[in-house]
Amino acid sequence: MVKTLDSLSYVGKRVFLRCDLNVPLQDDGTGKRIITDDGRIRASLPTINYLLNAGASLVICAHLGRPKGERKAELSLAPIAERLRELLGREVVFASDVIGDSAKAAVSALKPGGVVLLENIRFEGAETSKSEEERLGLANILASYADLYVGDGFGAVHRKHASVFELAQLLPHAAGKLVSAEVDVLRQLTENPQRPYGVVLGGAKVSDKIGVITNLIEKVDVLAIGGGMVFTFLAAQGHSIGTSLFEVESIDTVKSIINRAKERGVELHLPTDVVVAPKFADENPTTVAADSIPQDQMGLDIGPESAAAFAAAIAKCRTVFWNGPMGVFEFKNFAAGTRVVADSLTKVKGLSVVGGGDSAAAVRALGFTDSDFGYISTGGGASLEYLEGKELPGLQALA
Repeated sequence: MVKTLDSLSYVGKRVFLRCDLNVPLQDDGTGKRIITDDGRIRASLPTINYLLNAGASLVICAHLGRPKGERKAELSLAPIAERLRELLGREVVFASDVIGDSAKAAVSALKPGGVVLLENIRFEGAETSKSEEERLGLANILASYADLYVGDGFGAVHRKHASVFELAQLLPHAAGKLVSAEVDVLRQLTENPQRPYGVVLGGAKVSDKIGVITNLIEKVDVLAIGGGMVFTFLAAQGHSIGTSLFEVESIDTVKSIINRAKERGVELHLPTDVVVAPKFADENPTTVAADSIPQDQMGLDIGPESAAAFAAAIAKCRTVFWNGPMGVFEFKNFAAGTRVVADSLTKVKGLSVVGGGDSAAAVRALGFTDSDFGYISTGGGASLEYLEGKELPGLQALA
């Protein structure tokens, strides 16, 4: 169990708040970077407002992308600071570095009720260093900024990073509202889920999800596989997959998963039809049988028959976890499978969980809202590792 926010007193205290503000950005055509989905920023607001209302001042820390210790203008948190000001309706001081003069001046000038957002923590190489000594060195500097630590960046809790793991142990600490909510939902998925329990997995690579599939195959009643990863399953069954994405090194593992599903009586759903195209582009869609994809075509979405079958399987379930789009949802010609699955989750008579990452981005891009689902996770990788049964360093540090 993690320590909750109400376990500490915040009046007159300076809190170091680790958030996950890793939102997607794109160039607006004039060179300005704009946020295309502010879901993770909004998800951080309950904790931010709770702490401010409790009398704290905040030093907020977050990452964006993977700059690997280098300053990269396109990965600056400046646009996030601007959006945070709008959502909070108050001043947010943006420090242009993490441990340099700008950060030190901003923290030194911080008044009660004030908010400082530090620049991208991953601009500091020590944040993600494999050296515990280097991470601890950075954590000690960050600890000097505050009296208390609150961890609310669920999307990073599976990382042993300085601001997630070491820093939490240097200060009195608690989990934010977002992390506490995420853990509560994940416990429902792993400890005593309402049945039937269904899991829908998609995304590009089956190798990324072997661990979670292997663990969940022992717990679920229904398992549906879509996205790019499905073509390794089809290849394992000896079917032609054309030029579709496929991982030959995972064939044997996939075969064992298929066999284990049969042994346990798990209802395994694989596509019976797929939408293909000659190349990776939003054009020339054709629907073909999943076991006979033409040699010069690649699969980019599950077909309408498969989407309907997945939706019917989901409708029977009382608990559903979904991670990974069913196709290239960014292309309108290959978004239908993801849309049908998303729509079916909105009708679940029980708990429906969208597992963060591309799945969360997909449902918003397709016009769904967060309130359409039981819960939308902010951490795709963290959610998967929890469901895989792994210990997450960021949660250990908040225990």
